[in-house]
Amino acid sequence: MSENKKIARFAGLLYLIVVLGGIASLAYVPNVIENGKDGAALVVSIQTHQTLFRFGIAAGLVCYTAFLLLPLVLYRLLAPFGRQAAIAMVALATASVPFAFANLVHRMDVLSLLGDEPRSAMLTATQLQTQVTLALESYWNGIFVLTIFWGLWLLPFGWLMFRSRMIPRIFGLLLMAGCFGYLIAFFGQLLVPDFAQLAFARYITLPATLGEIGTCLWLLIMGVRDQPIMPAQTSQNPPPARQS
Repeated sequence: MSENKKIARFAGLLYLIVVLGGIASLAYVPNVIENGKDGAALVVSIQTHQTLFRFGIAAGLVCYTAFLLLPLVLYRLLAPFGRQAAIAMVALATASVPFAFANLVHRMDVLSLLGDEPRSAMLTATQLQTQVTLALESYWNGIFVLTIFWGLWLLPFGWLMFRSRMIPRIFGLLLMAGCFGYLIAFFGQLLVPDFAQLAFARYITLPATLGEIGTCLWLLIMGVRDQPIMPAQTSQNPPPARQS
């Protein structure tokens, strides 16, 4: 197996950890525990599913750790096709990680509020419900801001994948489209009150989803070309001059 294929499959494994950790922490656990609940029902749900709530925090920690390593591994693979774009890819991805870790503190705060009996005894039931609700709202506001970085890094990443032809170029196009999808979703929700009700709103980040999952699985299962097409090789050499 070539060195590039080993690097690609390691990147695919890290990407898979990011994807699965993200699904667990951002989708599965919140849908089970928080979806459609507030106030007393939310507190009861977290207390009932406290082990699952803790699992969601752990999944987030694993996800963000893998996401810190992923662009560094991808840099080794893609830097020959555009060093400046590769640096931008690493910078935009890794810049989100410290904020993502700090944002998980809001979910840890929920555990402190519900697990510390002396502290909870100082609060009325209504005050406790309000504190828990505010902590979770702060967490989701943090996730909302993080989507800017989760979108921006896809532009240089997609461009490098498209330019390198290491994997089918459609994935590079989807990744680049995913960048703009994330940005449209962010600014749409921020500036347009009823943006979520628009018919296309639920599909705006679909290119990012398809591009990231597709790239992840291709890198993990198929790897990359043994001899990727270098930028200097994309144009044919001129024919030799005819001898008279």
